[in-house]
Amino acid sequence: MEQEKKIIEIIEKLRPYLINDGGDLEFVKYEDNIVYVRLLGACANCNMLDITLKDGIEAAIQEEVPEVEEVVNLLSFDMDEL
Repeated sequence: MEQEKKIIEIIEKLRPYLINDGGDLEFVKYEDNIVYVRLLGACANCNMLDITLKDGIEAAIQEEVPEVEEVVNLLSFDMDEL
């Protein structure tokens, strides 16, 4: 669970930047080297969502926790499928 703790710490450091732009980021779970998050507020409908997710959030997490293969926004999927 050390990896999950580090991931949550990174997300908490990123949140103020998203909140400043009217969005937010919520950690959901870490499973099978995949981080599941929810982008909320302005971030949920932003045209830059994919760039924010992959080039920002995912890159920041992978830099500190290289085992992370991907960061997935759960709003992109039907929650019943997970």
